Amino acid sequence: IEEVREPIVEANIIIPTEFIGAVMKLMDEKRGEWKKTDYLSSSRVQMTYKVPLAEIIADFYDKLKSNTRGYGTLDYQLSEYRKDNLVRLNILVNSESVDALSIIVHKDVAERRGRALLKKLKSVIPRHMFQVPLQASIGGKIIARESIKALMKNVTAKCYGGDISRKRKLLEKQKEGKKRMKQIGSVSIPQDAFMAVLRLDEEDKK
Repeated sequence: IEEVREPIVEANIIIPTEFIGAVMKLMDEKRGEWKKTDYLSSSRVQMTYKVPLAEIIADFYDKLKSNTRGYGTLDYQLSEYRKDNLVRLNILVNSESVDALSIIVHKDVAERRGRALLKKLKSVIPRHMFQVPLQASIGGKIIARESIKALMKNVTAKCYGGDISRKRKLLEKQKEGKKRMKQIGSVSIPQDAFMAVLRLDEEDKK
């Protein structure tokens, strides 16, 4: 691949004037490029930006509504394809790459997005009988990692008295069993995990 180009849209945002600062901050976070500002009245303004389509289709509309108390409106159309420093962010679940969770992101925000996505996945993927490692990588290099703790089962519950050696054997057997399960077990990934790719809350990105 010689180069990667990402679609850029021209976005027209109409808001009450009191929210200009909030929208400017939001557009900075979304790699927006300001073009012009038109005052439609003394209390309403239209702001025009060039912004990557990827930043719009994720969670932009929800954030616009949140930052403008529901008054902001958005209209956009494709403007151009622009060469940029984009990378593929791969997500690995239990050491296996999951293509459906992988995304194309700008290199400058790749690590932040990777950490945020792993935290989100950790909260929606159910716990298994073995520990599930979650990793984000770029070109084979791990840039972020999380882990989902294994479910705990008290295998010594039926051991009465002080038979320490028997309890130790049961715990060792459980440990070996979990190790084998991790090697051959498949991880159940719910639909919410795939939706997490499009729903990265701002608090997760910090």
